[in-house]
Amino acid sequence: MSDKTNKPVQPARRKFLKASAAAGTAASVGPWIVSPSALASSGEVNVLMWSDYLPDGWKESFEGKTGIKLNHTGIGSNEEIINQMKATKGAGFDICSPTNNRSGQWSALELLQPWNYDNIGNLDQANPSMVKVGMAEWNFAEKGSHWLPQIWGTEGIGWRTDLFTPKDGVPSYGDVWAPENAGKTMMRVHSGMLGAGLHMEDAGLMEPGSVWAAYKDEDTMRKVWDQILKFCLDRKANLKLTWNDADSQKNGFLNDGVIVGQTWDGPPLALKTQGEPVTYQAPKEGSMAWVDGMSLSASAANVEQAYEFVRFCYEAEPAGVAIDQHGYNSAVLGADSFAGDQYKKNFGEAYPGQALANLNPWPAEAQWYADVRTEYENKFQAA
Repeated sequence: MSDKTNKPVQPARRKFLKASAAAGTAASVGPWIVSPSALASSGEVNVLMWSDYLPDGWKESFEGKTGIKLNHTGIGSNEEIINQMKATKGAGFDICSPTNNRSGQWSALELLQPWNYDNIGNLDQANPSMVKVGMAEWNFAEKGSHWLPQIWGTEGIGWRTDLFTPKDGVPSYGDVWAPENAGKTMMRVHSGMLGAGLHMEDAGLMEPGSVWAAYKDEDTMRKVWDQILKFCLDRKANLKLTWNDADSQKNGFLNDGVIVGQTWDGPPLALKTQGEPVTYQAPKEGSMAWVDGMSLSASAANVEQAYEFVRFCYEAEPAGVAIDQHGYNSAVLGADSFAGDQYKKNFGEAYPGQALANLNPWPAEAQWYADVRTEYENKFQAA
């Protein structure tokens, strides 16, 4: 594991990710009580959310219990969320699902409105360390939290168990770039380049702590990413494909000849649960961890229904059942007790030993950082 002493990671962010990993040991919460308006509620709610977060069974359960029609627009990146919201000034969407570290890109857009905690009712079922992030980092203009936690996961290494074996049983971001895997790997461009940087640090090809120091200012970032870009361009032929969402990761393993890739945890673990020869594990350099949340559009037309959606998201049983289908982890306390044994097995195998202690929470990301990263991403893709 690389030296982490220079990482600008806030202790609270690491704490809430550790707390989420321990959610399975939390006491089971009591039954969820439907608000008086829910049974009489009707209408619809329009949700802009990651493509695989609302499985059919979850959607049917929500609609059956509340009488509210759920319109789900699937997305595969934070950039899609921001662009779609900006295009209509939030109109047409009641809820969107930004990742916890993106608050700096939303604060000045005025596309969101704060949540009223009193209208939720069962917020105590959410991981309290994650809930605090909303008030600490999404409390725009001191009007209250504009973000609530929903699902957390990591990005690390997935592979075909019948076609690839990690050295010494522990994968590395470097496996994507290794000569022996040429033409059979995949990554998402911007996070794959960051993973390459972590590998470079671990392999002694770049100063330890450089990747995280790049978040400090633009000059530092450019010096670091110039090195990363050269490394990746020299090995670009290694990539079979670049992915943009959950389905493209699954197709890479099942249909496109990929044997190892830098992926989210959910897609390969969902395939593993289905019996496919695919798995996922935290790499030796540490998985990159994130929490995706729920934010209320400033132009929401269905506010009451949006709150019913949040209340249902914090019900442990449907949240736990969904775990088996999407493969990620829930921010709801006790949700994992409703997941199957395969989920628990997958979790233990994905994060063995000190893997949870070595998580790399994505640092808060300013707009300047996102803009410069896009510049390097475009350079890689155009070459």
